[in-house]
Amino acid sequence: MSLSSEHPGSKQPGTLSIVGTPLGNAEDLTPRARRCLEEADAVLAEDTRRAGLACARWGGTARRFISVHDHNEEQRKNAVLSALRDGKNLALVSDAGMPVLADPGFVLVRACRDAGLPVTVLPGACAPVTALAGSGIPPQPFVFFGFLPRKRADQEAVLAPYARIPATLVFFERRDRLADTLDNALRLLGPREGCVARELTKTHEEYIRFHLDEGGAYKAVLTDLLGEATIILGPPEILTKSSREEVEQRIAEEIPRGGTPRELARRVQARTHGWTSGEIYSMLPKLRPGG
Repeated sequence: MSLSSEHPGSKQPGTLSIVGTPLGNAEDLTPRARRCLEEADAVLAEDTRRAGLACARWGGTARRFISVHDHNEEQRKNAVLSALRDGKNLALVSDAGMPVLADPGFVLVRACRDAGLPVTVLPGACAPVTALAGSGIPPQPFVFFGFLPRKRADQEAVLAPYARIPATLVFFERRDRLADTLDNALRLLGPREGCVARELTKTHEEYIRFHLDEGGAYKAVLTDLLGEATIILGPPEILTKSSREEVEQRIAEEIPRGGTPRELARRVQARTHGWTSGEIYSMLPKLRPGG
């Protein structure tokens, strides 16, 4: 990346503009965002070809595109800082929606803040907020995870702490993993309402409402999804205390997964209601093999 300057050593630094772009509907690009993209010395984009086609679809142009994505953002950082110090104005976009939140940009923004260089945000479309607003699920408070980890054990580390926190959970997931992820969410979080938002702002926009404890009846609908979707899971429901028999059943199901007694107790606690991990721990010696 190189942006030569006619005025080297300029004392007036340029600005890094974080630009929210349409999720699908081209009319969602604001006039301010279009002007910023056209006037910037360069537009930093995940995919320069896709960004160029998108600009044309939005009815705008850009002087130059430079690739900045997950695999080269750290490498681009110093060149970006140098260009800004040299008085260049740069715009950062993602493939769609608001950069930084679940897309590249955080490394650059943090580096600019640490270096005292100007950063501004041009608000625009944002998939998690758009999906949350249209889901009909309580919006406050909410936690956004971006994409969940692929492995079940890693998902457990992310989701299990929220089993009893009164917050709505929002994340992205791909179609081929969605059913398994929702099964895991039920195991870790317990019954709660949910919504899959797809094709946001596009012709075939759809909000699919369901309940995690429906026995998988919603899965047939989810098989027709394309690409990625935004998932909203409501806060925990008020439930009666799990019976001792249910706790013992959950313990028996968790034992084959291994782990220390304390880890096992915490997993069972996430799948039951009204029991402390200490109470569950005290039941384990009777149920562990050889106990």
